[in-house]
Amino acid sequence: MCEGAKNVGVSRVLYVEGGTPLKGELRVYPAKNAALPILAASLLTPEPITLVEVPRLRDVEVMLELLAHLGTQYAWEGRTLHLQTPEIKSTHAPYELVGQMRASFIVWGALLARAGEGHVSMPGGCAFGFRPVDQHIKALEALGAEVWEEDGTFHARRTRPLSGRVVFDLPTVGGTEQAMLAVALGGEATLVQAAVEPEVVDLGHFLALLGAEVEGLGSPIVRIKGAPQLKGGTYRIIPDRIEAGTYLLAAAATRGSLTLEGVRPDHLDALLDKLWRSGHRLEVGEDWIRFRATPDPAPFHVEAREYPGFPTDLQPIATAYLATVPGQSTVVDRIYPDRFTHVGELARMGAELYLRDRILTVQGRRLHGAQVKALDIRAGGALVVAALSAEGASEIEGVYFLERGYEHLTERLQALGARVHLRENPVALAAD
Repeated sequence: MCEGAKNVGVSRVLYVEGGTPLKGELRVYPAKNAALPILAASLLTPEPITLVEVPRLRDVEVMLELLAHLGTQYAWEGRTLHLQTPEIKSTHAPYELVGQMRASFIVWGALLARAGEGHVSMPGGCAFGFRPVDQHIKALEALGAEVWEEDGTFHARRTRPLSGRVVFDLPTVGGTEQAMLAVALGGEATLVQAAVEPEVVDLGHFLALLGAEVEGLGSPIVRIKGAPQLKGGTYRIIPDRIEAGTYLLAAAATRGSLTLEGVRPDHLDALLDKLWRSGHRLEVGEDWIRFRATPDPAPFHVEAREYPGFPTDLQPIATAYLATVPGQSTVVDRIYPDRFTHVGELARMGAELYLRDRILTVQGRRLHGAQVKALDIRAGGALVVAALSAEGASEIEGVYFLERGYEHLTERLQALGARVHLRENPVALAAD
């Protein structure tokens, strides 16, 4: 092919015609952020594991590819997943898999527990700010592991079951999960300033099913006594509070009404309180939420913090909603202070946003359709919410990110009355 010639590739975009209130009922899918550490925990036992109602997302598929590389056999039966790891065939988690998703880094602790060593590349995933792994390293060292880093790969080795007291510098979901996995097989630990997120609690319940003793789940001090040998079992993963929150905010932004079923309302207290204070009507049951939007919502302040505070994963989506609410709101993220990749894209849709000293000021107004691009999973969710509420049509690039976090997004939105569909656009690719 002559110099300068181009191949033609295909880029998928989500096409959204805005302005239609979402209305209907939706059953919430299981939580991706709970499923991923539980999948990693399946490495701890040679016995069969059955997970009921597992989200069929790209991140789950990446984790399964990694587990298969390490020695796991798995099979889908509808939405049920069967796993078994008779033996660990490799203790190396390669960059081409770990680099796609940060959550895969926690296989390090499971490998260390089961095989006595683990070698894991620097984690990747969404790039919306610096997310160090120092608390992971601190935890494993406090438990007695030998840890070192070389050429972007983290190595750990143990000569005995890990045990000790870990005092985290701050609550960390990944660091807490890493330590729990590292001691669940024959070890013992007290974790101080542990993360209390529902996904951490779910992992603890799963480890207890396998035979570990876990106390203090949902509190800042967690005690774990691992079993010499863990068994198998069947487990159902908790509902996805971030997916539930995204659909609630979409209904609020479009001034619609929505009933969520199969949800844990107690996991969404911070969001539900904000929506209520904004003027929306809410009814809550044990496993359902009924939402009806007010036509004249009030603005509010968002400060994303550790659970039970407002979730950082809902901060971008809440920002998109607030961009539709007349009046001034402010948004701060104490977990990831630089998590604002959605701001520039929302501005393309007419949002009035001012970011200064890591404080985002939002002046709500009517949005309009535009061509925008998702740069991470929840920024993508924010753009969908904004596009659904906007006048006119929008095209959202970065469908890959949406598919990492939202299962059957297009079909579920269509079921709620949204005018959305996936579109394939030809793009020019430079020849090699």
